[in-house]
Amino acid sequence: MPDLSHDGDADTAAVNSLRSAVMRLSRRLKHQRVDESLSPTEMSVLGILAQCGSATPGELARKEHVQPPSMTRIVALLEAKGLVRLEPHPEDRRQKVVSPTERAEAMLEESRRRRNAWLAELVGGLSEEEWAALRAAAPVLEKLAHM
Repeated sequence: MPDLSHDGDADTAAVNSLRSAVMRLSRRLKHQRVDESLSPTEMSVLGILAQCGSATPGELARKEHVQPPSMTRIVALLEAKGLVRLEPHPEDRRQKVVSPTERAEAMLEESRRRRNAWLAELVGGLSEEEWAALRAAAPVLEKLAHM
């Protein structure tokens, strides 16, 4: 674990710059959505389902860092929009398992395609050295995102 206390001002500036850049880039990426009627949280839940497979609302709540009642409402909205289906849990009939529909999977694929194209266009404006630095930083940013 790095010790950020040795060069306080420089480290504080670097952390501030990283936070600011990640937030701005995230906001700009969110504007590349395919379906504007979905909230960022709804899109995130669909992304979790696409990446991890079916899950209970409780599991989704933990992964999204929201309270279970909030996730129950989100899942109900997604079900009403035809983007998820609820099925009985195979081991605990009191629970439900949430799965994405084909419509959700197609929407997510189009959203990924659009966002990747937008980001690739931005990256095209970088120098070779900047692009190499960004490629090297990608695994570290991925690690931070999942800590």
